[in-house]
Amino acid sequence: MEALGNMLKNDQQPRDWVFDLDNTLYSEACNLFGQVEVRIKSFVAEFLNLELEAAFKVQKQYFRDYGTTLRGLMECHDVDPMVYLDHVHDIDLDVVPPNPDLDEALQALPGRKIIFTNADLGHAVRVMERLGVSHHFEAVFDIVACDYVPKPDPVVYRALVNQYGLEPQRTVMVEDMARNLKPAADMGMTTVWVRSNNDWGREGSDGDYVHHVADDLTAWLGSDHPVLTS
Repeated sequence: MEALGNMLKNDQQPRDWVFDLDNTLYSEACNLFGQVEVRIKSFVAEFLNLELEAAFKVQKQYFRDYGTTLRGLMECHDVDPMVYLDHVHDIDLDVVPPNPDLDEALQALPGRKIIFTNADLGHAVRVMERLGVSHHFEAVFDIVACDYVPKPDPVVYRALVNQYGLEPQRTVMVEDMARNLKPAADMGMTTVWVRSNNDWGREGSDGDYVHHVADDLTAWLGSDHPVLTS
């Protein structure tokens, strides 16, 4: 809890909020990423001329080894990243309901708000517009801006901080994949894990770099949580 303690003992409120996108701004119960996974598998199968079962194994191996399947395909097979991203994000967003309560909670939240995602800008904008919250976010730091290096590589966190002039000790990062919070905490940010039922989301959730846990982001933002208590 050191990052939070440092923030509060100086009577400082968070100046900036960094939010992940998928399974964070909306509930993973929507299973939107289930659609993305199907699209990833079909892309790998077609690109590498594999049966779907074999393609799924490659997909997951690259995710484990490189942080994203895309990065593995780029490193091992020189795939065009934009062709991949256009394919995997061609999904039905109707499963994501508009969220006026999240809109209200973000409106009341002091400080700048930035999206930090391993997806691309187009997907992020479509999701935010579907939720009705795009007007709250100053910027989207997407996988293209990261030169296709995914979280949790510390280099992209440093790039985020430098590009937007973030002061880590006054920044809160919110993320559904617990392991992605470690570099943020190492830099001095306060971290919030949006609890996940997925194995990849829970990985590392017992680490001391997880400062707060939210079962529901909208409810957590609307509560008297300690991040905003001075």
